[in-house]
Formats: sequence, structure tokens, C-alpha cells
Amino acid sequence: MEQIYSMLGISAEVEAFGNAVLKDLKERFEKIDAVAEYNQAKVLRAMQEERVDGTCFAGSTGYGYNDNGRDKLEKVYARCFGTEAALVRPQITCGTHALAIALSANLLPGDELLSPVGKPYDTLENVIGTVPSACSLMEYGVSYRQVELMEDGTFDYPAIREAINEKTKLVTIQRSKGYAMRPTFSVKQIGELIAFIKEIKPDVICMVDNCYGEFVDVIEPSNVGADMIVGSLIKNPGGGLAPIGGYICGKQSCIDRCAYRLSAPGLGQEVGASLDLNRALYQGFFLSPTVTAGALKGAVFAANVYEKLGFRVIPNGTESRHDIIQAVELGSAEAMEAFCQGIQAAAPVDSYVTPIPYAMPGYNCDVIMAAGAFIQGSSIELSADGPIRAPYSVYFQGGLTWFHAKTGILMSLQKLYEKGLVKI
Repeated sequence: MEQIYSMLGISAEVEAFGNAVLKDLKERFEKIDAVAEYNQAKVLRAMQEERVDGTCFAGSTGYGYNDNGRDKLEKVYARCFGTEAALVRPQITCGTHALAIALSANLLPGDELLSPVGKPYDTLENVIGTVPSACSLMEYGVSYRQVELMEDGTFDYPAIREAINEKTKLVTIQRSKGYAMRPTFSVKQIGELIAFIKEIKPDVICMVDNCYGEFVDVIEPSNVGADMIVGSLIKNPGGGLAPIGGYICGKQSCIDRCAYRLSAPGLGQEVGASLDLNRALYQGFFLSPTVTAGALKGAVFAANVYEKLGFRVIPNGTESRHDIIQAVELGSAEAMEAFCQGIQAAAPVDSYVTPIPYAMPGYNCDVIMAAGAFIQGSSIELSADGPIRAPYSVYFQGGLTWFHAKTGILMSLQKLYEKGLVKI
């Protein structure tokens, strides 16, 4: 192993440091495998009960009428996530698009959107309109308010109670941390928050941004009261095989409106060709529990490596995990660049490229991103990114296999070590 790692550019000192960290992680990894085994059985059962067969992999073109494979895949998602219906389409371009569909479909002029978890992910600010944008919710007469989290990252229940009013139509709950140094919420915490909100206003729609959280636990937010859960297929549920797409699972009434917003009123889920993508979407979903487990192991490893080096990490090396993202507060732009350069150097694609900070649509500062992925933007594959702003935190996620995730972390450490930014 020392020889092959050396050929990849990882020194014996860095490899030895990583192996010393791994010695204490056997029990954590066994628990991750147990969750993956349960979720693998859950996905298998959903596919069997929906009687998936070879004809489901045939694609459709044009309008996409009578696409049995597409329709059955949506039933598989709904059954697996415990919802009445699902919208799973390659026409949904990304997670932000899926969220925009769910919000704009279920909010009307005069309604109010509430975020009880503070500011949402950067790209949603344009969708909502807190960053002025054409076609935002605010432009169409939807108001917005948010309740900041407590200093310890928990919900401010009294402030949430005060914020809910007669105009509150939809509550959006972002499960993952986004570009914030806060804990990710557990499914249990989300369930408690939803129960609290529903007690105050039973008819409010509770939507959970489930990105990066699918199959990390044996239950999903849809199992604890969420009316909609939303995610991207180039994250966990695509298993690294889905080349594009997103999903919205939830109540039939909500999903019907989402389908009308995605296509057109009156058309809904009847249209939308699957082209030749059905096999990849099915097979990716089938593999996703195992792929997610590998990414989780990588995140746990990263937390322990960088915590031992004295960096602040969220979650820390021993805390329970509720998504695949590992935040590391590096303290400088130079360290962020070195970390991301290491992740890029460990990639199977574009390993020779040097990532640098640059302006990206939807972000209010330069962002650095490292990803040598088979599918552009696929953050279930090995990747790291972060906005170049204090406290200079980088967000690591993915790895289609645990061993690739491990290599990426070792290479990130190698780059920091070479630049004299860490001592081991």
C-alpha cells in the first residue's frame, strides 16, 4: 500500500497518520454498514413490490406518454420513502431546481414562506427573492420570514411560534448545513419540529430539503410528518449512476401541483420523456444505500483526521451523523485552496486541474470547488467546496467508494503538509 500511495503522491508520513486514525473507527464503520444493510433491504423490497421488470428500462421520447418505467420508478420512490406520491424526473436539473418547483407550485400570491432554521443555502436566496432576482417568489407576491437558530444550533421554538401567522402557508426545513457551520438536523429533530409547527397550524405544508441526507438513517423526514421531501439525483439517491435529475416525494395534492409546475397545468406527470435514462435511475437508486455508506465513512474519517490536527470540524469525530457532508474550518483561504487541490489531485477525472476560487451564479462571493467527477456537479462523487469568506471552511462530501474517499482525504492532508500548513 505504501508503494501505490507513493505513486499517487501520498507520502509515508501522511499514510501512517491516516492509518493511525483508522484504528479507532472500526465500531463506527460497523454501525454505518448496519444502516446500509437495512436501507438496501428497504429499496429491494420497494422494487419487488412494484414488480420492476426489464421493460421498465426502456426509454421514451417526445411527450413521453405511457412511460411505464418512469411511472413505476416514481412508485418505487414513494413506497421507499413512505409517501403518497413522487415526482422523479430527469427534467429536474438540480436540487435547487427541485426546491424551486416545490415552493413555487405550493405557494400563491399573498402566502408566506417560513424558514425556522435560519438562512437557507445560498442558491435559494435567488429563488426566494432575498437576493433580488427575476421570477423569484417575492416578485410573485410571496412574503418570507426566517427564524434564526439558537447559539447551540437548536431550534428557537418560542420565536417560531411567534413567526407563524395566518399567512404562513409553507415551512421549509433545510436538513443539511449548507455553507453554515452548524449541525445537520437529525430526522428525529425534524420530526419534533414538524409536530410543533403542526400543533400551531395543522394545515401548513412542511417541506424538507433532504439533500445529502438520504439513506444516512433508517428513516427519512417523510416518515416523521414532512408533507414533501426534496432532493437531487446526483447526490445520494442517484448512487453515482444517475446523470441528472431530482425528486419530490410527498402528499398527492402537493406532488400534483409540483408536476403541473414542472410541465404545464393540465399535463402534469403524463408528459416528460425518460429518454434512455431509466436503467441508470433504477440501478443508481438500488446502489445508493451502499454508496452513501462509503461517503459516510469518508466523512467520519475526515472529521477524525482534521480534528486530531487541531481544526474545528462539524460534526466532530464522535458525534452521530445525519448527512454525508463534513465541514472543516481551515482558517485561511490558502488552506482552503490546498485542501481542494488535494481532493482534485485524487480524482479519476481532471486530476491534473488546479481548482481556484471564482465567481459562481447564485453565490455572493467567490467559491472554490474541487470535483473530478464522471458526472458534472455530482457531489455524491468525491468533492469539496466552500465560499472564500471567514471562517474559511471547506465542505467535503462523497466518494463512490470508501477507498476513494480515504484517498481523497489523505491527498488533501498531503497538500496541506507540503505547504507547511499542518504538522503531523
